[in-house]
Amino acid sequence: MTERAPGVTGNRERDGDIQATADSADSATTGDTQRECAGEASLQPGDLQDQQGDPELRYGELNERFLRLAADFENYRRRTERDREAYTKFATEQFAVALLEVADNLERAESTGGEVSREGLTQIRKLLMASLERFGVRPLDASGKAFNPAEHEAVTAVPSDLDEGMVVDEICKGYCMYNRIIRCAKVTVSKGRECA
Repeated sequence: MTERAPGVTGNRERDGDIQATADSADSATTGDTQRECAGEASLQPGDLQDQQGDPELRYGELNERFLRLAADFENYRRRTERDREAYTKFATEQFAVALLEVADNLERAESTGGEVSREGLTQIRKLLMASLERFGVRPLDASGKAFNPAEHEAVTAVPSDLDEGMVVDEICKGYCMYNRIIRCAKVTVSKGRECA
């Protein structure tokens, strides 16, 4: 029988214990891995596609939705364009109808033989101004005011008793529509007193 030194154990015993521990750890890890693999193996290739849907089918559905939306938007755009054109074309219809009454009265005044009365023309002018005001068109008053290039167009400058830059005479009335100048008044502007 072989004697051993105290505190020294046999390598084989110790190696055997280490190997047994390693084997049990390996078998536990291998068992876990095998169970995981078994779980994955239970998933079939079509299962993932079933969860997300068939990609080609999903693509077809999305493409069809896109095409429908694109067609709806194109129809909306065309309808809006058609409505805008109609609105632009007939926006002044009411304005034209209001002026037709004035045109009719002018035609009647011309067709009357002889001298057209001043009173008749005054009434027609009042009717015209009332029609214009219904649509926000009003005349600009320029006489006696300082020249304003936003409202006035200077046709000529003349010497006068008024200060330089003041409107002396209004040749053609200016008009604004809802506070927006649509035609500047044509005016004569003062150059001031002429030095002798």
